[in-house]
Amino acid sequence: MSYKLFIPGPIEVSAKTLQAMGTPMIGHRSKDFVELYQSIQPRLQSLFYTQDPVYLSTSSSWGMMEGAIRNVTAKKVLNCMNGAFSDKWFDVSKRCGKDAGALKFEWGTPVCPDALRKELSTGQYDAVTLIHNETSTGTMSDIEALMAVVREFPEVISIVDCVSSFSVLPIEKDKLGIDVLITGTQKALALPPGLALCSVSERARKRAEQVPGRGYYFDFLEFQANHEKGMTPSTPAISLIYALRSKLDDIFEETPQKRYERHAKNNALVHAWVAKNGFELFPEKQFASKSLTCVKNTREIDVAALNAALKARYNCVIDGGYGKIKGKTFRISNMGDETEQTISTLLANLDTLLSELK
Repeated sequence: MSYKLFIPGPIEVSAKTLQAMGTPMIGHRSKDFVELYQSIQPRLQSLFYTQDPVYLSTSSSWGMMEGAIRNVTAKKVLNCMNGAFSDKWFDVSKRCGKDAGALKFEWGTPVCPDALRKELSTGQYDAVTLIHNETSTGTMSDIEALMAVVREFPEVISIVDCVSSFSVLPIEKDKLGIDVLITGTQKALALPPGLALCSVSERARKRAEQVPGRGYYFDFLEFQANHEKGMTPSTPAISLIYALRSKLDDIFEETPQKRYERHAKNNALVHAWVAKNGFELFPEKQFASKSLTCVKNTREIDVAALNAALKARYNCVIDGGYGKIKGKTFRISNMGDETEQTISTLLANLDTLLSELK
């Protein structure tokens, strides 16, 4: 049985997008594929706000997040940590055999620019990882302020995860000086999982030329060589690329700016619902995500019971919290194709169920 997803990924996928995945198959070394690949590049570059190529990786975003570490870390990588996924990136760095430093903040707290400057000033690092929107806690760090700090250290290559913020608000890669910007298809892009998108600067590619042990599957130089031919290094998920093309049609028909405004409006609806019902945001409001809301369970409701009732009666689900804050929080996504009507309906249904829990 299917039900509507208001979780922070994978999120709801439209019938139009699913239909696009049924487009007849083509060879990945054919002229048809080259045409498909090259046709979506300009719009991807526009959404990434970049002149750099956007590589397509048949993997989750973690594939490119690990690959970026392997490609650009010659000396030591600094992992900025303020939630489950940024914490994991530190573990991944060590598993790659890299010397890694941990700049830790409490969950729900954004990465502090001053603390970042102090750590980079040690001169130990030539790479840094940042998660723009920490999905586990619904916390959005100030990427403009953080990248202003990183730009003070020209030897440091920046790797930024925007998996749950990409296309929710503008992230101007080239203007900010981001070297590697990574996202995935299963969150705000409202596509099925399985494809990662990664834009890489020339600076990062030049660093990769000097770094041994990059492997093959996520080697930036392999991606670039194939990109120049309108191809990918390995067999791509062609059906997902058809879906991506369809989604790009949707985004540019709506216009990116109106998409940003829609996400902001829907996010504000959820925030208003949180306050009305006596809950609190998990992060401070000024650092709250625009794509999802992490709600502090101040009323100590049975989140699992609420979600089970929501699924049984209204055929939809929210998220019961992640990692060490599971049950102490719950998360509501407003990403992708959600509208004022769909969000308002969800919140009205939650109101009904909450009244019955009293």
